[in-house]
Amino acid sequence: MPASDTPTRTPAAPAAFPLHFSRREALASVALGLMVVVSYLPALWGGFVWDDLIVVEEPVIHRASGLWNIWFSPSDIKKEGHYWPVVYTSFWLEHKLWGLAPLGYHLVNVLLHLVNSVLVWRLLLRLAVPGAWVAAAVFAVHPLHVESVAWVIERKDLLSALFYLTAALTWIRFVETPGWGRYVLSLALFAAGMLSKSVVVTLPAALLIWHVWKRERVTSTDLLRLAPFFAVGLGIALGDLSFYTSREPLSLGYSLVERMLIAARALWFYVGKLLWPADLAVIYPLWDIRADDPLAWAYLLGAIVLAAFLWFGRRRFGPGPLAGALFYAVTLSPVLGFVDYGYMQFAFVADRFQYLAGIAVMAVLVGGAAEAASRLPDAVRKSAPYFVAAVLVVLGALTWRQTGIYRDGITFFSHIIAHNPDARDAHLNLANELIEADRPDEAVAAARTAVEQRPDMAAGYSNLGNALMHLDRLDEAQESLRRALELDPRNRDARQNMAETFRKQKRHEAAVEAYHRVLELDRGYALAHAGLGDALLSLERYEEAVESLTEAISLGTDPEVTAVLHFLLGKALKRLGRLEAAAEHLHRAVELDQSEAQPLVTLANLRIAQGRTEEADEYLNRARDLNSQDPAVLQNAAEALRKQGRYAESIEAYRAALDVDPQYALAHAGLGDTLFRMKRYEEAAASLTRALTIEPDLRMAGSLHLLAGRVLQELARPGEAANHYERALEIDPRNAEAMDRFAMLRFGQKRYREALRLYRTLLEIRPDSAQNHANLGATLFYLDRLDDARQSLERALALDPTLEMARIGLEKIRKRRKLR
Repeated sequence: MPASDTPTRTPAAPAAFPLHFSRREALASVALGLMVVVSYLPALWGGFVWDDLIVVEEPVIHRASGLWNIWFSPSDIKKEGHYWPVVYTSFWLEHKLWGLAPLGYHLVNVLLHLVNSVLVWRLLLRLAVPGAWVAAAVFAVHPLHVESVAWVIERKDLLSALFYLTAALTWIRFVETPGWGRYVLSLALFAAGMLSKSVVVTLPAALLIWHVWKRERVTSTDLLRLAPFFAVGLGIALGDLSFYTSREPLSLGYSLVERMLIAARALWFYVGKLLWPADLAVIYPLWDIRADDPLAWAYLLGAIVLAAFLWFGRRRFGPGPLAGALFYAVTLSPVLGFVDYGYMQFAFVADRFQYLAGIAVMAVLVGGAAEAASRLPDAVRKSAPYFVAAVLVVLGALTWRQTGIYRDGITFFSHIIAHNPDARDAHLNLANELIEADRPDEAVAAARTAVEQRPDMAAGYSNLGNALMHLDRLDEAQESLRRALELDPRNRDARQNMAETFRKQKRHEAAVEAYHRVLELDRGYALAHAGLGDALLSLERYEEAVESLTEAISLGTDPEVTAVLHFLLGKALKRLGRLEAAAEHLHRAVELDQSEAQPLVTLANLRIAQGRTEEADEYLNRARDLNSQDPAVLQNAAEALRKQGRYAESIEAYRAALDVDPQYALAHAGLGDTLFRMKRYEEAAASLTRALTIEPDLRMAGSLHLLAGRVLQELARPGEAANHYERALEIDPRNAEAMDRFAMLRFGQKRYREALRLYRTLLEIRPDSAQNHANLGATLFYLDRLDDARQSLERALALDPTLEMARIGLEKIRKRRKLR
């Protein structure tokens, strides 16, 4: 707080909460607002970064019932170690208003900072600080506050400051005009601040400093009135600390001397950054604190000397500078390292920690400068506004630039690494962001650096495995993931990534088992439910797939992933014959991601199954309009046309897909099937052969070999047909149709012994088929095994008395016996 005259000469100050602003005050508030909005404009197109994933991923925030959990079961917020329910209530409300659109969250943060800037101005006016508006303007645009404003998760700084400042203003009003309403309101606002971020526990001490500054003493009445504030603050702070240590037990082992050295250096560090806000970093290098370091003691000695100077000079300079220094140190005390907290593993200081404390430094310096300027000659004094404007423009420009690092995760973590290459976990997190941005080569490099920095960290190997998986280097990925699980068998992300590699390898049974192990660790992990649902869908376990995909959707994730989940759920429901439910989810997929054509094609196929061909055509046209150059979309549209029997249009669509990608095996396969149906056998054979040449291991390869065999039989090329039937049976030894056609082919070639073997195998698959028994009987007849033939034919008639072929066969056996 700045120098001022004794309290008896303090000019009258405006009310803490005036019922109306004068025109001048209104303009001053608007000016503060404009400076905040302009300086922080880049924040409005920023995304979610780092710890903002709490907002993106926490089911508690997404569920309508989550408000109860936020207040009464805080441990349900998995990634938050503190009990700060007011902050998460604000996120919960915003999620109900605009979902996971980052703009809304950033806009609220900017508006909260704007309100806080006005409150700082009103508070400094109450304290009769010279240049109060200028100090508030510096607060509004100072780049040291970017971390608190542009980073969504730091809503805690803004909300706690809002309640802190309003509680202080209400207290001042109460002291001047006592009333129980004002007292209770101030206490309630303080409690709300504590439930936003317990760092504001220092407010009662700050109010004592104000009393001493105002009256040069503290009365027993003051202490009695503030006692409930100390009790509330201490109670909530201890409760929060207990909750925090129960979830994140931490003991960094610093001695009292080392903690004093950390605190002294931090105090000077923040003053230095306030005066010269250059090289601002999200994670500053972790200081090497040693008791034998002379410079460390110099910081402590400097703090003691300054305190003594302000104390002994209070009569000459007034008590304001001393009060300001006390407020600054007291307000920072919770984050000066005397109590261990998690961020101390990364750095001892952070820009956001001084959001409130820095007000004192700004007030002292601006107030002192204003007092000094009042003694200057008129000509010099008139130039002061231009100097102030220049300072504010520079600070605003620095804030604009600093705000840009919160645009996205890659920019954010690249900035951290640029300023602190050894920052803990920065390379690890950058790898994650690069994977999300589909830049896997760069992600591998970042993950390898993370592993080199911390070779005993499972998360580094997990991210490396994830990046390698995105490059389809699946064996290497699994090797890294196994190393991660050796280090930490309960590492959820490593298990999830391992499950994803199995799914990519089409090892769906292994993937299902792996996803279940992920869910044993975290039942509420949406991505595990999603992957499990996809794997179950591939295994044609549709009911289970529906259950998993529904759970994934209910847990919530980003809109793009949710769109995919609705699409997969629609496919599963379609397979179960629940067509209207399927259509509902496919429509939802289209609404969430209007750039994706696959849900439209699936909707078209669904409507074809219902005989609603006009609606199907509409969806197909929309799909083709969206992705006219996507071969997968064109191929799927061709499939839908083929199912409607519109073969000429289907062929046109398949060929359009092949114009885009001549190596697209599925399009060649579909084209071959359509040409077969049109009895254009030569062309069909060429297309099917092309499909199997391009992709021999195509998922439907067995069916294609069967179809190719049929085509070649129609072309009277039995040798080639036999080769395809044999290949179909190698892929699926229980393919009954391929076996039947192959047996018939061998029978026609009078290779009865091969036909006999095939029919006997076929009867193992279909023992109750009258036709198979009859075919076996016919084969045995031509092998002159008449008794065996008779038994097979009689069995055929027992199964189907109308089977004429079996009667004819028995008659032939009787005639042959008579001839003998």
